[in-house]
Amino acid sequence: MGEEAVWWVEFDTLERFMTDVFVGLGVPEADAAICADVLITADKRGIDSHGVGRLKTIYYDRIRQGIQQPVTRFEVVKETETTAVVDGHDGMGHAISKRAMQMAIDKARHHGLGMVAVKNSTHYGIAGYYVLMACEAGQVGITGTNARPSIAPTFGVENMLGTNPLTIGCPTDEPFPFVIDCATSVTQRGKIEVYARAEKAIPPGWVIDQAGHTRTDTLQILKDLVKGTAALTPLGGLGEETAGYKGYGYATAVEILSAALQEGRYLKQLLGFEGGRPAPFGLGHFFLAIDIEHFVPLDSFKRTAGNILRDLRASKKAPGEERIYTAGEKEHLALIDRKERGAPINRNLRKEIDTLRREMELSVYRFPWDDQ
Repeated sequence: MGEEAVWWVEFDTLERFMTDVFVGLGVPEADAAICADVLITADKRGIDSHGVGRLKTIYYDRIRQGIQQPVTRFEVVKETETTAVVDGHDGMGHAISKRAMQMAIDKARHHGLGMVAVKNSTHYGIAGYYVLMACEAGQVGITGTNARPSIAPTFGVENMLGTNPLTIGCPTDEPFPFVIDCATSVTQRGKIEVYARAEKAIPPGWVIDQAGHTRTDTLQILKDLVKGTAALTPLGGLGEETAGYKGYGYATAVEILSAALQEGRYLKQLLGFEGGRPAPFGLGHFFLAIDIEHFVPLDSFKRTAGNILRDLRASKKAPGEERIYTAGEKEHLALIDRKERGAPINRNLRKEIDTLRREMELSVYRFPWDDQ
């Protein structure tokens, strides 16, 4: 579900605005530009759950609360020719992750494979941003991250695991790469936030309460996810009949790789509260790059990958369906569709942008609603 637009704001304006908000919070300009680039990339690709809609609640508010550091200290605590462990010291997750992914890409270029594990980081935006970096370098990219607890394990009702995406990107000979970027839960907190801004109830089956009953009351769910009295269902849904154990298992795998390789935090240690007060989350990430030329010529890989995607899209369609998509295609189409229009802004998101503009004294920016 994308945002229901009341106004459209051009990407360049929105990206500059977000950069200036980050700079105003004390983020160095180069890092601020990275953070804004990750967010605007989400909006460009139609992933409204992770774009400007999270600027205030996830980054602005946390920096103001002192649980996220605007100045990032990127410390390499261990390194080999193909691997590294990084401590982000609760800095800006986007800046930490872009640098970590670039390390993995550089290592892979020389040695075929490169992997970097990160601890003490913060929310890093869309995971797809980092695998796209690898695709642009002619490599396969893989990344995952843990997050504050929100998924209940199969047959459980307590939120234990984060939404923990396992994201993979592969270059192809098509105009867009293959990118699968999704949570290991049926949905994720950001999409529920989109429904909340649209003032709509979420579909049944996404969230359960302590009694195991499904819930749809969007605004209260967002509060109860934080309190731990509501939980997301794993990919596949409740129980085993629709294979919810698969999402549960993949979420657990991402949790392990986001914590055990770097001696980082996990599960309830990621709640973001200590003694009832907001505290740093200390998230973990991992970044893996695979240099294709160490296996086969890049053009050959791209051609095979493209053939696979084209064969899938050309396969027999279900009655009433017009087309079959492959991962990354809808985001590419959104990018084309939004190129001229920009990002969709509804009334609730407008309020957040107006608040940021006022509090950060950025009156130089004017938006479409100012002329109404």
